[in-house]
Amino acid sequence: MEKNFLKNDEYRPNVAIVILNKKGEVLWCKRKSNDGWQFPQGGIDKNETPKQAILRETKEEVGLSSKDIKIICELSKWLKYDVPKNRRQTYFFKKNKFRGQVQRWFMAELTSHESKIDLGGDKVNEFSSWMWVSYWYALGSVVSFKKKLYRQALTGLLPEYNQFISRKRL
Repeated sequence: MEKNFLKNDEYRPNVAIVILNKKGEVLWCKRKSNDGWQFPQGGIDKNETPKQAILRETKEEVGLSSKDIKIICELSKWLKYDVPKNRRQTYFFKKNKFRGQVQRWFMAELTSHESKIDLGGDKVNEFSSWMWVSYWYALGSVVSFKKKLYRQALTGLLPEYNQFISRKRL
């Protein structure tokens, strides 16, 4: 199934990450290009594994390296969403005519201080601000076309999240 998604010309291969602080709150980022908020995410480069991609994207988008986070888990299945036609203005959607993205989701713990979060470290600078929010907060504030995907991802990651919270309370 993984190979089929990655060879599907209709969906751009992508990764996304939910980063937790010690209180169990998640890192929520505001897109620079519009008022939308989302978890860090990005494309998978050629010959790159999803784990390599999420570590690179996390560094590029929020300034956190593999020394600053600890990967807790990775969802075993790919999740996909369609981008509405009027929102397909970015390079990847115009040039390749993708109808959406297929994503592999990760969860990680921030092991460094939050002062390491740096939205200006990458040449692209996708985010303008960030905040810590509760686990399910995203469902009420993500763009509508990603809501179903976010529900699937957060539900799939929930057992690991609950274990994380249990360990922190001990």
